[in-house]
Amino acid sequence: MFRGLTIGDFAQLTHLSVRTLRRYHESGLLEPASVDPASGYRYYTVDQIPTAQVIHRLRELDVPLADVAKILATEDAAERADLAGGHLRRLEAELERTRAAVVSLRRLLRPGDDELHVELRSVPAKTVAAVEGVVDHDDVLDWYAEAMAELDAAVAGLPSLGPPGGRYANELFTGGRGAVLVHRPVGDPPSRGRVRPVHLPAAELAVVVHPGPHDDIDVTYGRLGAWVVEHALTVAGPVHETYLAGPRDDPDPATWRTEIGWPVFRLSPPPQAMSKARC
Repeated sequence: MFRGLTIGDFAQLTHLSVRTLRRYHESGLLEPASVDPASGYRYYTVDQIPTAQVIHRLRELDVPLADVAKILATEDAAERADLAGGHLRRLEAELERTRAAVVSLRRLLRPGDDELHVELRSVPAKTVAAVEGVVDHDDVLDWYAEAMAELDAAVAGLPSLGPPGGRYANELFTGGRGAVLVHRPVGDPPSRGRVRPVHLPAAELAVVVHPGPHDDIDVTYGRLGAWVVEHALTVAGPVHETYLAGPRDDPDPATWRTEIGWPVFRLSPPPQAMSKARC
């Protein structure tokens, strides 16, 4: 009588080792279709090949064995997809963090590849439509997205007086939690929900433009900070960011431009420093 595929045949068809198939059997993930009571030989059917391959792919994605068992045991397709999707989202987030770290490291290992153009700029006071909050550093991106969406809705139809921006307290970076403000300069800023008119005082800034996505913006921050220290300029107040071009303007990250303004205190700088300096 035909009993099915031997474990060796099944291993060859699924590209899984015999040892792995035995482990799947022992853990209850993939039990053979039958086991010879006399010899203990395991036999499988061709219908089990897709299941074995699904298990293999999930394990390649580091899905824990217990969670693999839950996914396989779930008969509802939507629930199964949701369980698997949670792990995929976690892996995508980890890949994104890895990619960002690689981009930053490449820039750090090639410090002389690009010049740092720093401008000392006097920024006048202005009143803007803004959302403020105290935020944990790990939550800044989500908070920013929600706040900016609320701002966009509140100022729709009002004349724009410049690109959007943000201000980030030093404590956000030094202590992991601090005050954050995002704003849009518009005529007659409204009060709606969390959106309020906010008066931003005048400031003296050392300004540099960070090109591209924010994967390596920390490198630009570091280089600007070093420039400030080297030029004996006293740091004071929150860091300013101005989003000259971003995802709203062009989906291509290569076109994005973020202006970083580091607050400084200066006394009668030389004329050339008022316009542009290089590091």
